[in-house]
Amino acid sequence: MSHRAFLLLCAHRLLKQDCIALTWSAHRLKKQDAEGRHRVNRVTVFERPGLHEFLQRTSEFADLVLFTAGLEGYAKPLVDRIDAHNRFIHRLYRPSTVTTEYREHVKDLSCLSKDFRRIVLVDNNPYSFLLQPLNGIPCLTFLAGQPVDDQLMGTIFPLLKHLSLQEDVRPALYETFHMPEWFQRQGIPQVEQAV
Repeated sequence: MSHRAFLLLCAHRLLKQDCIALTWSAHRLKKQDAEGRHRVNRVTVFERPGLHEFLQRTSEFADLVLFTAGLEGYAKPLVDRIDAHNRFIHRLYRPSTVTTEYREHVKDLSCLSKDFRRIVLVDNNPYSFLLQPLNGIPCLTFLAGQPVDDQLMGTIFPLLKHLSLQEDVRPALYETFHMPEWFQRQGIPQVEQAV
């Protein structure tokens, strides 16, 4: 395929030990208290196994975009730590999300392109891709202390590699996940997608 796909990775859950999580502990974030004094908060974040290999290998065939419902002030320092090699070509934070009648902080992929044939959003919150259900890959939540987790390299990476060979990712994602039906079972009517 001559053109690269956009791969959007969730980060809001990523930054709360979910989806694709990070590594290091005792990272310091400075905040001001009510009197204007600087206060240091410690944040412990755990890396999902295979994270760095996943980012490196996936960036070989897809343009990586980080899309988080988190606020930039909180998310940016954490993402800076995992994106030392500048693999994310773009970062989208909470102001880039939209509110629908069903959910807040929905990730509308039209902010990147009107052509959804080559865009995939990996997120552990399926409501994140409510507006483009045929472009989503729901992933299992990652929690620190799980004895085994091969979700990134064992499940998601092979699927993304397969999708990279498709002219349009949506038929394969529909056959795999049936997300429009999942949303209907949640009481959300089918959303019309652009072609």
